[in-house]
Amino acid sequence: MTAPLKIAVAGLGTVGAGVLKVLAEHGGLIEQRCGRRIQVTAVSARDRSKERGVDLSHVRWFEDPVAMAAAPDVDVVVELIGGSDGPAKATVETALEQGRSVVTANKALLANHGPALAGLAEGRGLALAFEASVAGGIPVIKALREGLAANRVSEVHGILNGTCNYILTEMRTTGREFADVLAEAQALGYAEADPSFDIDGIDAAHKLAILTSVAFGVPVDFQNVYIEGIRHVSAVDLKYAEELGYRIKLLGIARLTRNGVEQRVHPCMVPKDAPIAAVDGVFNAVVAQGDFVDRVWLVGRGAGAGPTASAVVADLVDVARGRSTPTFGVPASQLAALDPSPMEGRQGAYYVRLMVVDRPGVIAEVAAVLRDNNVSMESFLQRGRSPGEAVPVVLTTHDTNEASMQKALAQIAAQAAVLEPPRMIRIEQF
Repeated sequence: MTAPLKIAVAGLGTVGAGVLKVLAEHGGLIEQRCGRRIQVTAVSARDRSKERGVDLSHVRWFEDPVAMAAAPDVDVVVELIGGSDGPAKATVETALEQGRSVVTANKALLANHGPALAGLAEGRGLALAFEASVAGGIPVIKALREGLAANRVSEVHGILNGTCNYILTEMRTTGREFADVLAEAQALGYAEADPSFDIDGIDAAHKLAILTSVAFGVPVDFQNVYIEGIRHVSAVDLKYAEELGYRIKLLGIARLTRNGVEQRVHPCMVPKDAPIAAVDGVFNAVVAQGDFVDRVWLVGRGAGAGPTASAVVADLVDVARGRSTPTFGVPASQLAALDPSPMEGRQGAYYVRLMVVDRPGVIAEVAAVLRDNNVSMESFLQRGRSPGEAVPVVLTTHDTNEASMQKALAQIAAQAAVLEPPRMIRIEQF
């Protein structure tokens, strides 16, 4: 009879408790599928007294997760502490140095230290598995690394943060402003008390950096991801987007271009008839473009105890089966050099909203600035007249480059008739 796979779980928050529940409820089914039992032998968390809905009386408890990672009678360490450094990094490094494979949901750790940890794992013949780090229960890492192994992938994009997608969906459907919907998301548990990582795009950027590495066979390069969040998106922008035939989504986009690898996270206007425009609420979506398979779509719940725990256990099943795959699709030593494409080279159309004094000649002045910067205006909207007062003006452009657009916006903002900083959202034609 095959010996059980003995695991130690570091971190018993929402996901950690979820992993224990999945193993308890589906233990027999999982054993059937991987040919051996997965046995929890040790756990580590700060609070022993907290009720987690699972029986922990039969497992060893460690106050220190690093000590647990070095303890005997452990085959795999499951790291669910979170954070790019500190105990999480020390726990993973210790586990690998002690000959234990690692399963983690920690996107910040991988975004900042992924290649080094992959080299450490692969040098010892160990697994470093991280399906749960991107898009929760959606098996996007397996799809890119294994399902699309026969393809040269040229682009990956998607909705990578459910909190932002929920906020933008509620703003669009109810007409409420950002701050109001954010407070509701916090009350419902969709947003943290400090929501900065979500709403400022950092969480999505961590995930995009990981996807870029797996999709293109390059090192994880979080430092060169362009990041812009959704704080500046207003209900009026969502209303104008609808009128113009678009929806606003926070997207992560990674693309191979002639100038290098593009990595960017920012609000986008996408056509209402594009499939990604219909992905609402807390759902995530990832789209990959392969040369033989064409376009592949993956949609599902991107966070929460159940979906994320499902991904963690799927990785444990792979380890139990003895499946061996290079961490990022190719050995860490063979990851190709990543030549980042600067954001200034982005080509595409733009939406711009201005608040201007309603007087003759203002629009001509704006149009002149655009012309002087080689930006061609496609459409123009102004609702109502209020001579001498402030009125909103909305315009969209034909394709141009980011550097020209930014230069034009800076000049427009300096005009006396423009009362607020221009609001710009990039248009993506998916």
